[in-house]
Amino acid sequence: MLFKSLLVSALLCAMVSTANGCDKEPPADGNYLELPAGGSFTVEIATNRAFTTFGHNKNFNGYFGGPQELEYTSGGCVSYPNLHTPNQTLAPGTIFAISYQNSIDKVTLENLVVFTVRYKTPWQRVTSYDVPKDLPPCPPGGCTCAWGWIPMGCGQPNMYMQGHKCMVTGSTSTKKLAIAKPPVYCENDRSKCVKGAKQMVYYFQKDGNNVFNVPKMPTYNEVMGFSEGAQNDIFEDSNLVSIVG
Repeated sequence: MLFKSLLVSALLCAMVSTANGCDKEPPADGNYLELPAGGSFTVEIATNRAFTTFGHNKNFNGYFGGPQELEYTSGGCVSYPNLHTPNQTLAPGTIFAISYQNSIDKVTLENLVVFTVRYKTPWQRVTSYDVPKDLPPCPPGGCTCAWGWIPMGCGQPNMYMQGHKCMVTGSTSTKKLAIAKPPVYCENDRSKCVKGAKQMVYYFQKDGNNVFNVPKMPTYNEVMGFSEGAQNDIFEDSNLVSIVG
């Protein structure tokens, strides 16, 4: 199914904080982002819902989630839609994370686990993400998910995060997610990469950060130890031998 994800700073909503009121506007009952275990799901990434099929034009089919004629800064960065990158090759990656809590008030850094990564995003409007085959069913009322993106540059440091109510479908798995650990910068030393369940990256904040003093932007790719695709090592009994690289 298609589900919109809007890349605008007004929608930043940290799962561990309700200060900006995101928790006061939940989706309608029964409206979930469906996550087919062992399959993939598709979202629409845009600067505004007008550039998605959720806008006034239900047949919108633009490649970009914004104006189709890209605008660039003098430094060569795409400025509109504001993708914070010169091109798709340098787009750093985005993720979805999941918490098996049906209330946002119970979501923590430790139980919100990154379960899928897509390199070279955000770029095009329609984007798909892979789901681990062993992701277990959600509790009654669904799970809480988050979409995340940390740009590589082309502007001031930013941390994008958006919450969703989600539901795992087609799963009979009884596995449990391991406690998520903070990711570690490991671009130049793969032995430092954190294996298994990892937290989202929290950076650039006054407090609550879980990544510190990194030599470059802590993006969602091999720089921070995230492999592309479904994260199949996030369970309590996962084999943690393999790492990125």
